[in-house]
Amino acid sequence: MKQIQQPPIIGITMGDPVGIGPEILVKALNTPGIYMLCHPVIIGDARVIQQALSLLKFDLAINVINHIEEGKFKYGTLDILNVSNLDIRCSTLSVPTVQTGVAMQDYIIKGIDLSLQNKIDALATCPITKTAMRLAQSKFHGHTELLAHNTGTHEYAMMLSGDKLKVVLVTIHIPLAKVPKALSIDKIVKKIRLTHSSLKERFGISDPKIAVAGLNPHSGEASMFGNEEENIIIPAVALAKKEKINVQGPLPPDTVFYQAVNKKYDAVVCMYHDQGLIPFKLVHFKDGVNTTLGLPIIRTSVDHGTAYDIAWKGIADHTSLEESIKMAALQAINQKRNINGS
Repeated sequence: MKQIQQPPIIGITMGDPVGIGPEILVKALNTPGIYMLCHPVIIGDARVIQQALSLLKFDLAINVINHIEEGKFKYGTLDILNVSNLDIRCSTLSVPTVQTGVAMQDYIIKGIDLSLQNKIDALATCPITKTAMRLAQSKFHGHTELLAHNTGTHEYAMMLSGDKLKVVLVTIHIPLAKVPKALSIDKIVKKIRLTHSSLKERFGISDPKIAVAGLNPHSGEASMFGNEEENIIIPAVALAKKEKINVQGPLPPDTVFYQAVNKKYDAVVCMYHDQGLIPFKLVHFKDGVNTTLGLPIIRTSVDHGTAYDIAWKGIADHTSLEESIKMAALQAINQKRNINGS
């Protein structure tokens, strides 16, 4: 008899308690379809979640658990690992405090530990801010650095993903003027490799087609508008092709995203932050998902911030978090299929 596979268990960190995380988390888990795809577990604070339920007037029960195995995993009940016990009403705050910043970081660390222990199959994260990390006296600027450090990961990449477009960034949060010097053949090849392996193993694409965007207008046009293509990007693409990766480029940035949206490519490797994020958010402003490639664990996240200006008003859109949870589940399912060889 064929063994029935249980839905993957997805840990969802609550994010900054002062931000929109608790609200969008409750909204996302008020969706019955989520429970058909996975077993969600909140990693956060039951008191804060109760505040969000009261705000939204949702009739959902809370099941505080100490171990994942105690989860009920059914729609109508929120299973919560109570990592903090905040004694404040987050709806009355407009900025994070030391207390909320520390709690926020503790949720992430707990989620990483559970993932490494195989207690959960994937991790989806609600938004945090550098301000709150600083208040928590963290040496990290955000999720990615903390995730990489605690999992011992040295090679990783940010992918922004939706059903129409996927982009991977070679450089991320640096001034535009510093991008050319930050690029190297080795760095681009590593991002292409990560994109290729992740599309295969976690997105279930057997032969990924990858485009690499040029840096300059018209991809430099034979060095008329810059020589980074000739000196760096073309050699990187050539090396990736030698590894039997189906990759093309450098392609003109003003046309490559149109081609990707129309299914010619499965992902676009971009040279800098806004090159990839502008077209991506034009297409996937509400439903975009941030997923970290290269980690030994699966991690997805919303593609937006804490939105303190609208937090605790009941108006935050939960679409990106809902899609993040779904993507975490699908990646977990694909990874299990690869491990089992099915």
